Amino acid sequence: QAQLVESGGGLVQSGGSLRLSCAASGISFRSYTMGWYRQAPGKQRELVARITSGGSTDYADSVKGRFTISRDNAKNSVYLQMNSLKPEDTAVYYCNANRVLTTQAVNDYWGQGTQVTVSS
Repeated sequence: QAQLVESGGGLVQSGGSLRLSCAASGISFRSYTMGWYRQAPGKQRELVARITSGGSTDYADSVKGRFTISRDNAKNSVYLQMNSLKPEDTAVYYCNANRVLTTQAVNDYWGQGTQVTVSS
């Protein structure tokens, strides 16, 4: 059974840093695109960053140059290093694992989320 467990959230002052971690189990981790999404109160969930099985990355424009996503296939883990945090980064951050099996079948899993709060 697939399971994603996030950690590393918390309260930080504006300009500070946090590192989120997501440990995966029950999946062939190295075959999955791993992503971080966030959802602020009253807003839709949005992509923050993702990294493919081959290591390619992409980021939301709002976090480019401040956040870095990485993965460690040996540890079945993905990380999000967040620097220069702003109050608008405040949200629940979710880990996602996605793998396209066929044109009609996708494996898509979510963690429970971790709260990040940035004070001004």
